[in-house]
Amino acid sequence: QRIRESEQHSPSGLICISVNIELIISTTQSGLILFCFFSRTDVVAVTPWLAPIVWEGTFDPDLVDTIYKSMNITIATTVFAVGKYVRFLRDFLETAEKHFLVDFNVRYYVFTDRPDDVPSVNLSQGRHLSVIQVPGSNRWQEISARRMEIIQTAIERQISREADYIFCLDVDSKFHARWGAESLGRLVAVIHPWFYQVTRDHFTYERRPASTAYIPMDEGDYYYAGAVFGGLLEEVYTLTKVCRNQLEEDARNSIEAAWQEESHLNRYLLYNKPSKLLSPEYQWDDKKTKTKEVKVIRFSSVVKNYAEIRPNV
Repeated sequence: QRIRESEQHSPSGLICISVNIELIISTTQSGLILFCFFSRTDVVAVTPWLAPIVWEGTFDPDLVDTIYKSMNITIATTVFAVGKYVRFLRDFLETAEKHFLVDFNVRYYVFTDRPDDVPSVNLSQGRHLSVIQVPGSNRWQEISARRMEIIQTAIERQISREADYIFCLDVDSKFHARWGAESLGRLVAVIHPWFYQVTRDHFTYERRPASTAYIPMDEGDYYYAGAVFGGLLEEVYTLTKVCRNQLEEDARNSIEAAWQEESHLNRYLLYNKPSKLLSPEYQWDDKKTKTKEVKVIRFSSVVKNYAEIRPNV
């Protein structure tokens, strides 16, 4: 291994060490792989707490897939298709079958109030889909806020018996390129595409102290997108349970965080650091022009008319 260190500044203004490494494979005593990646000098590829940030060119796809396939793991994938959002489900599933953890065991869990509208999609061997009916709502904010509770309950009742890892993804999105085992980790978050180039004073954290999602102006590492989070099942279970409790406490106090569950997710991840960050390649926005750092867009939020698909806009 050859290592060259240099100081760089993270978006939050904190100094971090960028480590130029030909290859790192780090494991815990139990054999759990933490990261396996190569260097890139044009982006920050490690956080101030030394978690890897996954960019194109920082990992060997064949190597990392081979390592994880030997473990015979199953990855749960939750997606909410409530109300008119069910229209995005076919593209989500069909593109996932082309690009998302291909050749791995994947179980999709579709939460919807319209089970009859769930499309029939051909799934590859080792892939399964479960439809779980949930109530609709006249407020999109309420649907968003209930997400943590529903995922927590599903883990308790079903997913804990069927999977090892879990990703919680937004349905109004499509896969465009490989999303493989490089994304797996103990606790995984994605850097929001609209905030990865700005300092933390521009982050849209919840700034009201009355909310349990409150983050002071002088705190924060990155702004994480609520559209993607994941990790080991027990880690994500704890995350959803804590966020659910905080959302319910806010509701009792008649306050709603600025960005509902995304605000609570950012609060949780500030004090419970992710073990791996995914670059904005893993959650782009189709309204945003591609930047030079982003060599490939793997997963993106599609352009849509919120006034038409959300019940109370």
